[in-house]
Amino acid sequence: MVTVKEGTRPPWVGLGAAVWVQIAAGNSYNFPLYSHSLKSVLGFNQHQLTMLGVANDIGENVGLLPGIASNKFPPWIILSIGAVACFLGYGVLWLAVSRTLQSLPYWLLWIALCVATNSSAWLTTAVLVTNMRNFPFSRGTVAGILKGYGGLSAAVFTEIYSVLLRNSSSKLLLFLTLGVPVLCFVLMYFVRPCTPASSEDSAEHGHFLFIQAASVVVGLYVLTTTVLDDSFSLSAPITISFIVIMVVLLMAPLAIPVKMTFLGSFREGNDSSSEIAMLLAEGEGAVKRKRRPKRGEDFKFTEAVIKADFWLLFLVYFVGVGSGVTVLNNLAQIGIAQGTHDTTILLSLFSFGNFVGRLGGGVVSEHFVKTRTIPRTFWMTCTQIIMIFIYLLFASAISGTLYAATALLGICYGVQFSIMIPTVSELFGLRHFGIFYNFMSLGNPLGAFLFSGLLAGYIYDSEAAKQHGLNHLYGTNVSCLGPNCFRVTFLVLAGVCCVGTILSIVLSIRIKPVYQMLYAGGSFRLPQNTNN
Repeated sequence: MVTVKEGTRPPWVGLGAAVWVQIAAGNSYNFPLYSHSLKSVLGFNQHQLTMLGVANDIGENVGLLPGIASNKFPPWIILSIGAVACFLGYGVLWLAVSRTLQSLPYWLLWIALCVATNSSAWLTTAVLVTNMRNFPFSRGTVAGILKGYGGLSAAVFTEIYSVLLRNSSSKLLLFLTLGVPVLCFVLMYFVRPCTPASSEDSAEHGHFLFIQAASVVVGLYVLTTTVLDDSFSLSAPITISFIVIMVVLLMAPLAIPVKMTFLGSFREGNDSSSEIAMLLAEGEGAVKRKRRPKRGEDFKFTEAVIKADFWLLFLVYFVGVGSGVTVLNNLAQIGIAQGTHDTTILLSLFSFGNFVGRLGGGVVSEHFVKTRTIPRTFWMTCTQIIMIFIYLLFASAISGTLYAATALLGICYGVQFSIMIPTVSELFGLRHFGIFYNFMSLGNPLGAFLFSGLLAGYIYDSEAAKQHGLNHLYGTNVSCLGPNCFRVTFLVLAGVCCVGTILSIVLSIRIKPVYQMLYAGGSFRLPQNTNN
């Protein structure tokens, strides 16, 4: 760990840099932007396309290796591996879509997409683990900010895709191949572990509030400019200015360390309190316990997986993100089936909703856990109840509801991320947080495989074959039109969310005493009964 004064600039510089890395880590959300090219240029049917969507989600969320590596190597090594994976994976996809290389086998493209999006797991793990440890008393806020910017990344990439790259899939893939690695190599020095402040501070709260407000401005700006560019024929100078202003707005978090440089650090203490010293010692493994840990203390992975709360949280998260990613992966086809051919606006709405859910979930859960000791998972319960009605709305295909349903689903989907991350750290500690976080993230590709790959793709191709009078499903590249293309899928997802709601209620009741212990004083406190 870097030895610096608590509360000084390095953690805030790292958080500002982490915002950019987290946006780069959202490269996996671009799948709807180039999936149509994979289908048309390479002649894939919907089942093959949805299985590529599964590869997209597997790569993004299978992060056990990054989780293990985050406890053994510094962040710059984790970021370097992610950058190389991004270059290799997207490079192969670009060669295929641009027809630079002809007739690349399907299995190679599937593996390439896994490798490409696995860069997200490495990048996210590096910045999330580092900043959660740098700001241990503001876990929900930090998780909400970073995952919020991650959710906003789809809108940022959509802006680049539609404004700068003029809706070219091959140019987008080339941009991901080269742009993301370059960004990571430039910023990796600034993302580093630092000695955190000994307690939450009023100035720290103000700094977080500034970053949250700046992220909202960026989200509204990107959504507005994307819609304007899609609706009107704007000149090149205007569209270029959109990108320049967006880049400036994304640099807003760096204003905090700049301000601290000129006005002085808000906290210049040299000695950390015994509480933070204990937190760091346990986080680094210096403290050895002679008994099994209790919830709220640091668990080993083998100790956590035998706990019912661990699996309840996994299942609740699996339902929330697994059902939501099914819609995301099939968003272009859902829009076409309901008569809307503009994928960019749908993706921008989902992305903005995802951003609002991630940021808002962190802010709201942080407020109520400190003022009312309400378990964070209570908000997963609320959003999954809402998701039931959203899926029923999708299934009904009522005219004029597609855009609103997509944005609302994005919000509910985003909340699942910002709640799971601090919850798993609070229940099972920060020492092996990277492993716990990435194991929980497996719920996303598992849901994509079951609900998108096996269910949605099969039903879509079956209905498309029926509409076109075909007797077989595979080897065809036909589109399905009408609400029946996804109706059964949406009804199944609504039923799954009913189960997830029940599990979430059970989990919230079980962990209520843990939160009463951890936040009894209005802020996070380590368990006082640790036996060293």
